[in-house]
Amino acid sequence: MGNACCNHSEIHYNHLQGNTQILTPTLQKIETWNSFQDDEEDITSPLKQYITPSAASKVDLDFSSDTNQSKMKSTIQLPGSKKSVKISYDNFVTMKQGGWKEQYNLIKKLGQGSYGCVWLAKHKKTGILRALKQIKKDSLLFEDQERMLSELNILKSLDHPNIVRVFECFQEDDQYIIVTEHLPGGELFQRIKKLQCFSEKMAAGYIIQILKAVSYCHEKQIVHRDLKPENILLSGQGEEVKVIDFGTSRYFSSNNNMKKRLGTPYYIAPEVLNGKYNEKVDIWSCGVILYIFLCGYPPFTGKTENEIFAKVKIGKIIFDKDDWSNVSKEAIDLINNMLNTDVKKRFSAQQALLHPWVQKNAKQEIISQQLLNNIEKFCVKSNFQKAIMTFMVNQTLQSQEINELKATFNALDKNLDGNLSKLELIAGYQEILKNKEQAEDKVNQILDALDLNHSNLIDYSEFIMGAMKFEKLVSIKRIKQAFRMLDTNGDGYISKEELQDSMGFLEPEIWEQFLKDCDLNKDGRISEEEFTNILVTL
Repeated sequence: MGNACCNHSEIHYNHLQGNTQILTPTLQKIETWNSFQDDEEDITSPLKQYITPSAASKVDLDFSSDTNQSKMKSTIQLPGSKKSVKISYDNFVTMKQGGWKEQYNLIKKLGQGSYGCVWLAKHKKTGILRALKQIKKDSLLFEDQERMLSELNILKSLDHPNIVRVFECFQEDDQYIIVTEHLPGGELFQRIKKLQCFSEKMAAGYIIQILKAVSYCHEKQIVHRDLKPENILLSGQGEEVKVIDFGTSRYFSSNNNMKKRLGTPYYIAPEVLNGKYNEKVDIWSCGVILYIFLCGYPPFTGKTENEIFAKVKIGKIIFDKDDWSNVSKEAIDLINNMLNTDVKKRFSAQQALLHPWVQKNAKQEIISQQLLNNIEKFCVKSNFQKAIMTFMVNQTLQSQEINELKATFNALDKNLDGNLSKLELIAGYQEILKNKEQAEDKVNQILDALDLNHSNLIDYSEFIMGAMKFEKLVSIKRIKQAFRMLDTNGDGYISKEELQDSMGFLEPEIWEQFLKDCDLNKDGRISEEEFTNILVTL
């Protein structure tokens, strides 16, 4: 270990440099290990009703499934009052039939795997860079297709700043195309290995983001099950990280244990090896990652997988004094609680985030009064306007444009669950207004205006929409970008079919309502002029 660095313990990465194969292990294909979609009987896969073995060569992604586990909204729907429409991020992730070549140019290959390639791609009409994954159907077994489709259904339901965002999907006769956000920062551990020192405060900054993503998933009853360094990427040159690869994730029930053994040896929890576990396997993996952050090597190692598994089952954590003497007792205490072999005593994600070491090292975010003022002024009555603004937030904004907004969102999110509750919003406004009654009145108005999916919460995307300076979000440039993305055939009009391509199935009365909002010449379609007028006159 080293000397003090920025008033925090310095962590040198001699071990990290010397154990690259440990940090990026490759799971061998052996009978007892499997990363495919669950075949467990306790919770039925929401996709199995749409996929049969005979259809394995050509599977349609169905986003309209609605199970107790998924909690997914299907299509845009009119509630009983027929006055407003439920609108959220996941409405805008659909499976399109072909046409991706008309939308994207491939720039360079980012990676190659057994299933296909990952490319850096540019959206032709907007210039936005994205990651484009080509998956060859003939390389997929039936279980592979289930896994991929399940991953997409889960990803489209996740709206969190520390989880990779999926934008759209295409299906052709021979392949799937999955378009996600481009994360140019690369793997977090690759950056860490280049550092001369790595402080506890830096380690805390990264593990907090990972735990926030995990907490958000667990709150939605989603377990990742394969958290490891390769699945933590940096969004850019800054410090923001994103959790990726939800291929082994699934919805869970608190009343049923999971059984299928899958994961990656160095990061797997002992109860997975015993075939009976719950969502806290993710906390174990986070504990292993934090251990590596602070010393440079995993807590359980071995020359073979069986040696690793034997040590994992025992769960004895060694803190060698040569490597841990300068690490705080609080950090070691957190690791011990995250790597507790007694699942009932192991921390939850919420408990880990509230641990004294995390709280001491957490970045203190400040609530911006200007952003709260922006939210207070948010007033969009037209359902079409609400839908298009949601589309613009999720499809056209770049990460660097919303850094200040993320900071205020994090400052308001006191329970760290990735959503803003009524009480959290009241607390934020009360801090500014110094009057609880005034704060409650404002928050009631805000929920009525901004809670577009009727969840009684303000989701991340809803917050960004309300907090961003209106002129910046609804600029002429961004309006043109959005129109070009929706006008897929480039004829200068948006038809019902084109809108359905981007938003999913539209009930006839919803389309009629959208036309009533903006189709001034009553020709049954939306021109660029009509599209622009309804947005600039907000």
